[in-house]
Amino acid sequence: MFASPNSDTIRMKLEEDGRQMLEQMGATEGVQKLDNGVYVHVLETNEDGQRPTTSSTVRVHYHGSLPDGTVFDSTADSEPVTFPLAQVIPGWRDGLLKMREGETAMVGIPPEQAYGEEGTPDGRIPGGSTLFFKISLLEVLSAGIGGSPGLFGADGKKLGKAAASGGGSGLVGADGKPL
Repeated sequence: MFASPNSDTIRMKLEEDGRQMLEQMGATEGVQKLDNGVYVHVLETNEDGQRPTTSSTVRVHYHGSLPDGTVFDSTADSEPVTFPLAQVIPGWRDGLLKMREGETAMVGIPPEQAYGEEGTPDGRIPGGSTLFFKISLLEVLSAGIGGSPGLFGADGKKLGKAAASGGGSGLVGADGKPL
């Protein structure tokens, strides 16, 4: 009969591997290490994009994996997701706060900025796990700062490039009809 591995030993190995990968990530040129131990490596930049704030709602695509490469969640083959930054784990929020709309980044999150010693209730993310995400910040929907000025239609929605560049002014008169 085989003895089952001790869960503390597994957790220690998982934490050790994750922290080692974070160190390797930090040694890569262009990677920023935040004060809380989160690493952000912007892969695709957009200097004109808005930055989210802690009160922003954002629309993103992401791919999350554990240090061993196990994918625990991804929107790669589905629609992007929208959520308020105030409702995500601290490492995710802090990584996104360093990004601009239209950028893609790799974000490495140590366990204490993710799901800690307990992991997730469903067991998909074991306790002590370092998480790695590839995140594309598609749009800052509310409470963003900076970026290029934008035009908004009467319905409050941001006008597309065609409307903003002459394909229709997007402006409405007092009667509510387009000018």
